[in-house]
Amino acid sequence: MQRAYMSKLMQLAEKDSNVLHLIADSGTGFDEMLRRNFPEQIFNFGISENHMTATAAGLATAGKIPFIYTAGAFLAYRSFEFIRNDICFQNLNVKIVGMGSGLSWSTLGPSHHTTEDTAILRVLPNLTMLSPATPLQTSACTELASRINGPVYMKIGMNNEREFFDENYVADAKGRDIIFDFDDKDIVVFSAGSILEEAFSSVEILADYGIKAGLVNVYSLKPFDYEVVYEAAKYAKIFVSIEEHNIYGGLGGIISEAITERGLPIKLIRIGLCDKFADGYGTHDAVRDVNGLSAEKISDEIMRRLL
Repeated sequence: MQRAYMSKLMQLAEKDSNVLHLIADSGTGFDEMLRRNFPEQIFNFGISENHMTATAAGLATAGKIPFIYTAGAFLAYRSFEFIRNDICFQNLNVKIVGMGSGLSWSTLGPSHHTTEDTAILRVLPNLTMLSPATPLQTSACTELASRINGPVYMKIGMNNEREFFDENYVADAKGRDIIFDFDDKDIVVFSAGSILEEAFSSVEILADYGIKAGLVNVYSLKPFDYEVVYEAAKYAKIFVSIEEHNIYGGLGGIISEAITERGLPIKLIRIGLCDKFADGYGTHDAVRDVNGLSAEKISDEIMRRLL
């Protein structure tokens, strides 16, 4: 997903010299590729995320289009005040890109995990929030972010995520894709971000046990397409939210709002981190498994909760 993001950003930078890449010692080879091609459009602030964020706001007032890029946890948590006051309060055209969504930084532990960012940032007025699931969707969401005149927060994975879309994929204003439709389904599963790969496999496992599930990939957390919830409720009375995030304040909470506001007779099963920081260190797959977010453990939990 990093490669897809940087490839699209370089395309944008080539078309418009106002597009800038601001980093805080993210230290990837992709940054060096952009530096070689567009040396006047990249700025490294070192390990100083707050200065980077504040500077991005200033650059936006001068007509520049800054994309700030570093570990998502350091942006969402460390730089929250600057995102709130300098960018969102002023409604400035800054793109905030968090590298390593969810448990992606699996070897470095909870200090680097981005598992509360949706809850923290979604409350900010003027902020669009994107959570692509695959490389091609990341490229499409980067393009979408560039067309939005205002603050955008986008979080991306970094672990060779599985692709589900074709080369012609376009991210639209609805911000969701129906992977498996709702017709004649027992449940409808909603997922956001790269956990789509586990959600997809869990739906396949459930099918082996005779449980038919629809599947919705949500890539726009704000604005959120509430209509897809209302449409799904015409077919199934049990929803499942799957996210690499605390179950409080994340995708499950957003779906709960939709259910409550319409008074829908829906049971919601929320799967994510249950009011805790993640356990374990190791590969992304291993940390997901330890925390109940592998396809096998997700499907087991759904079947247990359906009893």
